Amino acid sequence: MLIANERATRSAYPRELHSVMSIAKAQESRDWISSWNSLNPGSTPLYELDGLARSLGIGKLYVKDESVRSDLGSFKALGAPIALARLILRLWPDHNLDPKLLFNGGYRSLLEAFTVISATDGNHGKGLAAAAQTMGCRCVIVLHANVSEEREQAIAVYGAQIVRTKGNYDQSVEEAAHLAATNGWQVVSDTSYEGYENIPRDVMQGYSTIAAEIVEQTGAQPAQAGAFTHVFLQGGVGGMAAGLVSYLWEYQGERRPSFIVVEPAQADCLLQSAIQGRAAKATGSVDSVMAGLACGETSPLAWKFLQPSVDHFMTIEDGQAVEAMRILADGGDKDVPIVAGESGTAGLAALQVLRSNHRLSAQVGLDATSCVLIINTEGATAPQVYADLVGESAESVKKRQTAWAAR
Repeated sequence: MLIANERATRSAYPRELHSVMSIAKAQESRDWISSWNSLNPGSTPLYELDGLARSLGIGKLYVKDESVRSDLGSFKALGAPIALARLILRLWPDHNLDPKLLFNGGYRSLLEAFTVISATDGNHGKGLAAAAQTMGCRCVIVLHANVSEEREQAIAVYGAQIVRTKGNYDQSVEEAAHLAATNGWQVVSDTSYEGYENIPRDVMQGYSTIAAEIVEQTGAQPAQAGAFTHVFLQGGVGGMAAGLVSYLWEYQGERRPSFIVVEPAQADCLLQSAIQGRAAKATGSVDSVMAGLACGETSPLAWKFLQPSVDHFMTIEDGQAVEAMRILADGGDKDVPIVAGESGTAGLAALQVLRSNHRLSAQVGLDATSCVLIINTEGATAPQVYADLVGESAESVKKRQTAWAAR
């Protein structure tokens, strides 16, 4: 399903949004987290896929590959760690803590009795657990019934205490809030709710690093049209999309690209928000193979950024995401093979749907001259699931990627 957002504008970045998230704050976060040795140095790759662009009948197609951001395997390595760091700085204002030293475990004795907690579908919890382990505080992660054992173990290796709860992601969020209130722990969530916005804001601001790198990698200039006519962004609760939209909107102003947000058909909370004009809930079961996007409720804070900026909201089916995983893994003579997880291919899956329908393509302004950006938000964060869906292991795809690059 595809709908146009009648509330989207082509104005300059609003002052009221700038007071919440800004390029200046994004750059500060980027500087802090660059000292964390759990991240790979430098920017993640921005690949041009000539063969796929030709087959889709568009001018150019690029993919920003967040699968290699760190051993954590996803863009979530940028969000929870920054939010945790800023939370600690707020809680100990008189200690004059050095953020970079915090990311190197310099205050472990101060934090040994401090506990953070969060619900997760996998990647956010892994990022928080890894950061807590580095900084020296305790971490509790709440997992709902649909999170696989494989994803649980990937979090547990970072020393987090795992709590299982019934229901879906939204029920796990409620359980995390209950446990925090009962035990005096601090919730570090990527979704906002009434009275809880500072930490989700910091999470979203951390994601802006991706946009900052894109600007640098494409040589974009302030207040000018950039390299891309269309940018496809994953949905979920809306945090990642808001983080990138806020940066690119502030940087390019009225000449920003067209933004298209994509989510599973059964987890359509953002599309429903666009229909209703307010942060809303999904209408489906929420359960999806795209685990990182299987969210039932829109983050109200993220919606403040998405409502005036996203031009179209779109849903896709699980099978379309899986087919896109295989396409990126295959690569080709002109295209590098890429390991993309179930949620990482949402943008490509949506692009394929649109280019297979002339009416839908026209609705979003896609044609033979379009230059499109998609974000591969994760690699094989559940390796067995990846192998089962793609029919090839992630390690095998990586070997072919290395061989392709060496040609």
